[in-house]
Amino acid sequence: MIAAKLRRAFDPYFDAPLDVWIAFAGFCEEIRFRKGQVIKSSGAVERHAYFLLKGACGVFLWRENTFACLDIVLENNFFADHMSLITQCASPLETVALEDTVALRISKANVDKLKSSPWGARLFLIGAEESFVEKQQQQIDLLTKTAEQRYLELLEKRPELIQRIAQKHIASYLGVTTQSLSRIRRKLP
Repeated sequence: MIAAKLRRAFDPYFDAPLDVWIAFAGFCEEIRFRKGQVIKSSGAVERHAYFLLKGACGVFLWRENTFACLDIVLENNFFADHMSLITQCASPLETVALEDTVALRISKANVDKLKSSPWGARLFLIGAEESFVEKQQQQIDLLTKTAEQRYLELLEKRPELIQRIAQKHIASYLGVTTQSLSRIRRKLP
């Protein structure tokens, strides 16, 4: 049941009864993407938010003739080009399925409806706060830790990424070249 899965994913942050999640699920539609499929193109306006049920997605920015990976999302997490979704302006971010993916899709209109309810407003605030803290920590890590330290931390905290996501995306997410990541991996026991 989708509502139970939503509840389990958010219980650590937001204690809500199952009927809240049943109502939430009613605003969504299930959608599938093939590995490599572009979900939202660079230069387009984001029209949906997504909750990942199965698979992996990445958020990328075109930079210096290649895409830089800004975020990697696995099951039980929301993803979107949040900046574009909120402002309804085009952005340079591109969202791509990194594996065959099943997600709940929520239209911008339904996001706004959810935000207008007390529990929906609280849910989106908690999500925004968690995302802000995560992104700020990622920026701090890029400026204060070595590539090897960042890789070891990723290996410790999110080992499933290393097992499931292509090395080129992991390297980009860590802010290094694939060659540098290969050297780091060879040095480790």
